[in-house]
Amino acid sequence: MSDHGQGSSHWFDDEAGPVVRPYAMTRGRTTSAAQHRLDLIAVVVVEPHADDAEDDPSLSPEHVDIVGLCRDTPQTVAELAAGLDLPVGVVRVLVGDLVDAEFVHVNRPVPPAELPDESILRDVINGLRAL
Repeated sequence: MSDHGQGSSHWFDDEAGPVVRPYAMTRGRTTSAAQHRLDLIAVVVVEPHADDAEDDPSLSPEHVDIVGLCRDTPQTVAELAAGLDLPVGVVRVLVGDLVDAEFVHVNRPVPPAELPDESILRDVINGLRAL
């Protein structure tokens, strides 16, 4: 008999134990209050007091992992998803929880339309060189 006929065998991995579905990590939620600001290149920065994240019983292991990954170097939402091997939607919800709990904040990159024109930057560099 193949493994396909054994009911729940596809829900278990011999090395990792039971498989946790992504929606279980977010308790079925697909959005968070902060999600509108969490595009792929939004940068997640740990707050200075976030050292006690490991001791907070309201945080899941995935929440703690996000804080740990961002502690030394801020990470984008896309980098977190890749580093944790989780769907971006799940990472957005988890980061939103951390923003609400004030463990992290999110910095938005400057939209390209608001960046200075390349010619202006060249003029500034040339002006500085002329000093």
